[in-house]
Amino acid sequence: MGVAQRSRRWLVPVTAVAVVAGVGALGPVVADASPDLPGITAQDLLAKVQTAKVDGLSGTVTSSTDLGLPSLPGMAPEAGQFLDLLTGDHTARVAFAGPDKARVSVLDDMAERVLTTDGKTAWVYDSSRREAAKINLPARPAKPEVAPEKEAYDPQAAAKKFLAAIDPSTKVEVSGTESVAGRDAYKLRLIPRTDKSTVGSVTLAVDSKTWIPLQVTVMPRTGKDPAVQLGFSSVSFDVPAASTFAFTPPKGVKVTEKTVPAAPDKKVTPPASPKKSTPTKPERSGRDHPTVIGQGWDSVVMVRGQLPVGNGPLDQLLAKAPTVQGSWGSGRVLTTKMVSALITDDGRVFIGLVTPDTLQAAAAKAPR
Repeated sequence: MGVAQRSRRWLVPVTAVAVVAGVGALGPVVADASPDLPGITAQDLLAKVQTAKVDGLSGTVTSSTDLGLPSLPGMAPEAGQFLDLLTGDHTARVAFAGPDKARVSVLDDMAERVLTTDGKTAWVYDSSRREAAKINLPARPAKPEVAPEKEAYDPQAAAKKFLAAIDPSTKVEVSGTESVAGRDAYKLRLIPRTDKSTVGSVTLAVDSKTWIPLQVTVMPRTGKDPAVQLGFSSVSFDVPAASTFAFTPPKGVKVTEKTVPAAPDKKVTPPASPKKSTPTKPERSGRDHPTVIGQGWDSVVMVRGQLPVGNGPLDQLLAKAPTVQGSWGSGRVLTTKMVSALITDDGRVFIGLVTPDTLQAAAAKAPR
C-alpha cells in the first residue's frame, strides 16, 4: 500500500481534519449573484441541513486548496501525488446513489483517476500509471475500503464533518444568500468561539430546495483568503443510472484483483476453563487505527507508525521543524496556517486543525 493510500485511510475519518485533507483533491468554485430568498433562522436552516437526504445526484465538483504546505523537491512520486491532492486547484466528476454507489473521476494534468463502486465491486484506476485494481466487496464488509474516498469528493459529506464539530462553543448564523451551480442557496456560517482551532469560520452554501450543501468554504483564523473551497460547478439531483457505476479497464491496463473479507459474525465465546486461563495484556490498536483526543473544533488525531522511514523530503521538513518537549516526551512540530502536526520521538503522530500548543496538550493526555 502506497504512502498516499495509507495517509488517506487515517486522515479522512477524522472530523474536520479529514475534510481538509480530502477536499484538496478537487478546483476553484465560482458563485453567482445573491438571490432573493425568504428569511430563515439559523436554527431552522441547521435542522434542514442535518436531515437533508436525496436518492442520488451527479455533477462536477471543483475546489481550491491552500493549506500553506511547503513544496518539497525530489519527493517520491506517491508522496508527491498525495501532497498534490492537498494543494492547488482540481476538478472531479462525481455521481452518488444511495449509501453504497459512488463514482469519482479526478481530472488532473491530462490524466484521470477513477474510483467507482456499485456496492458489490469497486474499481480504482489511474490512467497515468496504466493500472487498475478490482476489489470484490462482501455483503457485510469488515471495514469500508472505498467510503473515505467517496466522502472526500462529496460536498454533503464534507459539510457533515464540520457540522459534527458544532458544540456550545460554535456560533451559527445565516450570513446571506448566493447562487451556486445555478441554484439558489442560503449561506450557513459556523464560527468556532475557541482560540485553540486554526479554523476561523466554515460557510455552507445550502440548496434552498433540497437543503443539500452545494459548497463548503473554510477560512483560516488568520488571513483573508479561503484555505479550502469545495463545491459543485454543475449538479443534477436525478438518480444516476446503474451503468454509471460500472467500469471496464482500457486495453493494456494492468489489473490486480483482491477480495475484502466479510465482517465476522458476532458470536458469544464461552469463557475459558479457570485452570487453563492465563492473564493477557490488552492488545494495542493497529497501525491504521487512529485515536481521537478532544471534541469538536479542538479534536486531535493520534496515529502510530504512519511516517515512512528514509523519505528524503520528509527528513527535510523534520530537520527544519523546531524541537519541543513536555510531560508527553519530546519531538518536532510542523505548522501551517491550517494544519499542525507533532511527531514524537517514540513514534506517535498528532495532527489537527489546532494550534501547536493544543497538540502538545493532547499529547499529554494520550496513551503511549
